[in-house]
Amino acid sequence: MTHLSPVETLEAEHRVIQKVVAGMVVLADRIESGGEIDVALLDRIVEFLQIFADRCHHGKEEAWFFPALARRGVPSYGCPLGGLTMEHQKGRQMVGEFSGAIRACERGEEGAREKLVKALRWLATFYPNHIWKEDYLLFPLAGKFLTPGDQAELAQKFEAVEREVGHEVHERLTQLAKELESQLYSGPNA
Repeated sequence: MTHLSPVETLEAEHRVIQKVVAGMVVLADRIESGGEIDVALLDRIVEFLQIFADRCHHGKEEAWFFPALARRGVPSYGCPLGGLTMEHQKGRQMVGEFSGAIRACERGEEGAREKLVKALRWLATFYPNHIWKEDYLLFPLAGKFLTPGDQAELAQKFEAVEREVGHEVHERLTQLAKELESQLYSGPNA
């Protein structure tokens, strides 16, 4: 088993999130052009965003990574940590709106398809921009500020988050990214 540093762990999670987001773009295009609304798949994406992206990934950042950087002198308010935390909160709100749009489509509400497409597109813009800020602005700070002891402690804390979420849940949600790639890019509607 390869042991990743805390930053490598977060970066690897970003790559999984990016695959799901790429699938969301394809789904938004299909739905906007009158294609089927696959509620079961959309619900799986909501679950992915709530558990993998938020509870697991953002949970590691907010509970452990950001505070470790703050203890080493990175400002916890403003840029970068405060801004990223606010983005996490906005993302949670938008995932809730995305879920609500799915329910509205199920009920056949007028304008629900448009709300669903809008939510998918907002999230598909939000996540890449947010990930870029972390990959290229925040994560390089970690090597400058965090000690080897901090890194070891974070690795233990991250593993505790994984145990709490459940390794099998993490794996199941990671599998969604692979399924989306397979279904959306090589399926009959591709």
